[in-house]
Amino acid sequence: MSAPDGPQLRDIHLPPPPDWWPPAPGWWIAAGICIVCLIVALYKLTRRLRRRRRTALALAELDRCIAAAGADGAALAAALSRFLRRMALRDAPAAAAYADERWLAYLDARIGGYQFTQGVGRALLHAPFRPAQAYDAPALVALVRRWTRTVLAMEST
Repeated sequence: MSAPDGPQLRDIHLPPPPDWWPPAPGWWIAAGICIVCLIVALYKLTRRLRRRRRTALALAELDRCIAAAGADGAALAAALSRFLRRMALRDAPAAAAYADERWLAYLDARIGGYQFTQGVGRALLHAPFRPAQAYDAPALVALVRRWTRTVLAMEST
């Protein structure tokens, strides 16, 4: 005797593969995080490029001041003093009007140290008015250049 024929069973059917759209919530979150990271990176990049451009323009102006003064020590000290006062107008307009020791103290306070009040920076007080005064011009130029870089870096943070 043969076994009774039962119902005909069909083989297992797999569901269709999932569609790629709409993505799962995890992909939306990952995409959002990537977009936020991209926006932050672009913002930081543009800030850095602006800061570099601003520094380059300021240093180019400093170089023009130095070139215009030539080998004349009094003209160089006067040009550097005018340049520093123009830079001071950017963040503390009242400081540009300071005189003598108060001006040098302001310059020192912006970068820390005593390079202006007790160092080569003192030449800014007297050298523009005394053509025969001797001072270390390369050191003064280096100090003004360092002051400019430091102040511009502090402004961008």
